[in-house]
Amino acid sequence: MAYIEGRLVHDADAHIMETEDFLSALADPAIRDRLPRLHMEGLVGSETGKLASAVKKHGDPAFRAQDAAEIMLRKNWDATGSFLAQDRPKALDLIGVASQLIFNTFVSDHLQRLERGDDLALVEGAARAHNRAMLEFCGVDARLFPSLYVPLADFDLAERMAREAIKAGARGLLVPSRCPRRHSPSHIALDRVWAQAEEAGVPILFHVGGGGELLDPMYFENGLPPVADFHGGGENFTSVDYMAIPVPPAQTIATLIIDGVMERFPKLKFGVIEQGSVWVPGLMRQLDSAHEAFARHEERLRKLSLKPSEYIRRQLRVTPYPTEDVGWVIREAGEEVCLFSSDFPHVEGGRDPVKRFEKNLAGCSEQAKQRFYRDNFEDLMGKAAIASLPKAA
Repeated sequence: MAYIEGRLVHDADAHIMETEDFLSALADPAIRDRLPRLHMEGLVGSETGKLASAVKKHGDPAFRAQDAAEIMLRKNWDATGSFLAQDRPKALDLIGVASQLIFNTFVSDHLQRLERGDDLALVEGAARAHNRAMLEFCGVDARLFPSLYVPLADFDLAERMAREAIKAGARGLLVPSRCPRRHSPSHIALDRVWAQAEEAGVPILFHVGGGGELLDPMYFENGLPPVADFHGGGENFTSVDYMAIPVPPAQTIATLIIDGVMERFPKLKFGVIEQGSVWVPGLMRQLDSAHEAFARHEERLRKLSLKPSEYIRRQLRVTPYPTEDVGWVIREAGEEVCLFSSDFPHVEGGRDPVKRFEKNLAGCSEQAKQRFYRDNFEDLMGKAAIASLPKAA
């Protein structure tokens, strides 16, 4: 018996648990030794020890005999298919989802840090190594949709990497939600990226970890003892960090709308993944308010054919956290916006996300639920991606 039954469900946020050679194994020789070591931030104890322990467990028949019973209980490297690609199809069967949109766990932070530097060759090499590793992992099953990274630090590089990623089989182009160092994410030279994605029917994706440093560290210098996070560590992620998560993607999405990117590319979809959803209704209203206040003086606003909030309904899709009132978000933002996600195999996804979502979807129509679990994902990913799925899905 699968965890999810009785409904076709797509999972808009799932992860690989990288190993230390995730980047280096498939990197070009010229930059292999220059790549950053993958520090597995935020996990208590020795990362190497945890991974070694997980490798041993996955080779134990007694441990494997409990794969089905513990599919949503095991987390990080202990989870079935978390780092062993050959086991991921079994994980999808046991979870009961028709597909998973796959992201890295640790690499995005490293990639966006490299983008703040001046070594474009290293940025390109790291992005290419990441994309090869994602494609290799997802290549074991057509139900795994790889997100491939496109740096935005340089216009020519962005255009080249987008073309390469789409040709290689990207199901989504992962870009940093943090503003590039020397230009806006809405710069007209990046239209070369958006045009390729729109033509290919591939969405632009923003994921947590791509926003850079969320907060001035002085917010944590409060004169009180350090606060342990839900991993048990003292220097990872707490409620204060949580409040800042939607700030980079919200500002980026707002800028893309105001500067006309969604107007110029009306069929291009954007996904904001693992960054919550309760901020979306407020952003929609703030954008409409900005339009009303500034349109008289800003030609770019007068050129928009829709209200800013209507671009969000048409082109933006987001994944709520299980702890959020997704029913309220749907009522306020519209049925088109929200997507189901499990965050498998991360701790943050919880052991029973469907139960949490269902509690808050209780007052929603069956059509709204259908959109949340299936239709909005299919709209985000596009016809080609959905057509590639096995017919049983």
